[in-house]
Amino acid sequence: MSFSLRQLQYFLAIAETGSVSRAAAHLSTSQSTITEAMKDLEADLGVKLLERQSRGLGLTHKGQLFRRHAERIWQDVADARGALANVAPEVTGRLTLGVTSLVAGYVLSDLLARFSRAFPGVSVDLVEDGHDYLEHLLLNGEIDLALVTMSGLHNPESLAADELEAYRYRLWVASGHVLAERDQLDLGMISEFPQITLNIDEIEEAVDHLWRGSGLRPHIAFRSRSVEAVRALVAGGVGVAILPDLVFRPWSLDGLRLEARQISVSMPTVKAALVRRRGYRDNLNARRFIEVTLSHNAGRLMP
Repeated sequence: MSFSLRQLQYFLAIAETGSVSRAAAHLSTSQSTITEAMKDLEADLGVKLLERQSRGLGLTHKGQLFRRHAERIWQDVADARGALANVAPEVTGRLTLGVTSLVAGYVLSDLLARFSRAFPGVSVDLVEDGHDYLEHLLLNGEIDLALVTMSGLHNPESLAADELEAYRYRLWVASGHVLAERDQLDLGMISEFPQITLNIDEIEEAVDHLWRGSGLRPHIAFRSRSVEAVRALVAGGVGVAILPDLVFRPWSLDGLRLEARQISVSMPTVKAALVRRRGYRDNLNARRFIEVTLSHNAGRLMP
């Protein structure tokens, strides 16, 4: 293989923005340059990475796999440059991090990998539990930070949160589903189809609140605490689901495709956040983890 870092940068920009034109604008280059680079990259790899969809460009199944490796390569290059520019004594110590189950499955691994590359001498201990109990552990000083999805803090006078990213809710449908052909959907259309719901953290509560506010009572075909079960049922055409982009992936485990569509009403969001005790700066490794995490989110689109 002979693909270049520039090709990886173009590919990751398309994956992030969903179009060649937006990627070209962000990177201050021409669309033709990016298009030709992607053709060469696909030819070099011998697989199709991108496919045209009704709302722009999307990644194929192979493209999704390649994206994970490309992101790691890009980060490794950034880390190598940073290591040469900032040679400092090795940082050691421990960090105890609490996580909810949803965050553990979709956010944690990437952040841990980035922190470990930046501070390989720091040992990280993980505690998985619900949001409320993690707040309790923070207040008692039993953990240093909590990585959670959140709608608010129960102890704002003692705890503070650094928001990482907000994920909007959209409708999940099987590829080829009649609703996938529409650009905008209202809740009345959606309510005509069986609903698959995910009862994890505040997600089920947010969707139930949305339906109650609409005055509609859709048929709930299945409730599950498994994201993969919901994804498989939607991809298999059993029903549709209103879920945040945090957990969206375009393929089920058995290889069936699903798509996400916007809903034409004001939709809630799920926020990922790092929660800490006020005065957390006494813990330098907690501070370092926050800095690494926030710098990653600020640079999701590569310059």
